[in-house]
Amino acid sequence: MIKYLKKVISLHSSDDKTYMQIQRKSLAQEVAERLIQGITNEEYAVGDKLPIEPELMKIYGVGRSSIREAIKILSIKGVLSVQQGVGTFVTSKNIQESLEDQINNAEFNEVYEVRALLDSKIAAKAAVNRSEKELETIKMYLDLRDRFAKDNQALECYQADINFHISIAEACGNTLLKEIYRIASKHILRTFEASHNNNTDSFKLSQKIHTDLYNAIENKDSDTAARIAQLIVEKVY
Repeated sequence: MIKYLKKVISLHSSDDKTYMQIQRKSLAQEVAERLIQGITNEEYAVGDKLPIEPELMKIYGVGRSSIREAIKILSIKGVLSVQQGVGTFVTSKNIQESLEDQINNAEFNEVYEVRALLDSKIAAKAAVNRSEKELETIKMYLDLRDRFAKDNQALECYQADINFHISIAEACGNTLLKEIYRIASKHILRTFEASHNNNTDSFKLSQKIHTDLYNAIENKDSDTAARIAQLIVEKVY
């Protein structure tokens, strides 16, 4: 199964201000990862009882709520079992990764391949299924992409581009396609930062083809939308 990413960055626009929020791993997630490492390295074997909460707090240097949340995360994954009044026990070393978890370990080419396979299909479906509100959102990110590219605001431009494509996926009418595409697209920002070196020239040049894609979706022309989306994948990125 194809693997996937880590950093989630989302762009929000309000009036003339544009904000970027960066979501990092929580303390609970970090504790969960360290517990998994301990289980993998057999510091805690299957059947072992974990230390009590105060000891875990000292070991990992976090508060009680983070310990409890980490245990909850691993309980959901089937790694730990909480027995009320008795303790928390290791029940498995086999961790079932969610799609989000797989993204954390992804290679870019794997994620890019997934996105490339989905782009034309999603664009075609968005042309058929998009609502007026969804079309407004697509246009908003298209305009932000243009504005940030012209102002040489690289990070904001890259994110607006990603959000433009995600907003098309949001309009495609297929919940599963939308979710897979949304998650896969989060990986692209890291590559934009590395490959474009804080430069927006290529985004200025590709604004027209992105506008053509928007126009096809606005006109409910699914064949043209699919063709342009494929061209963007092949020629722009």
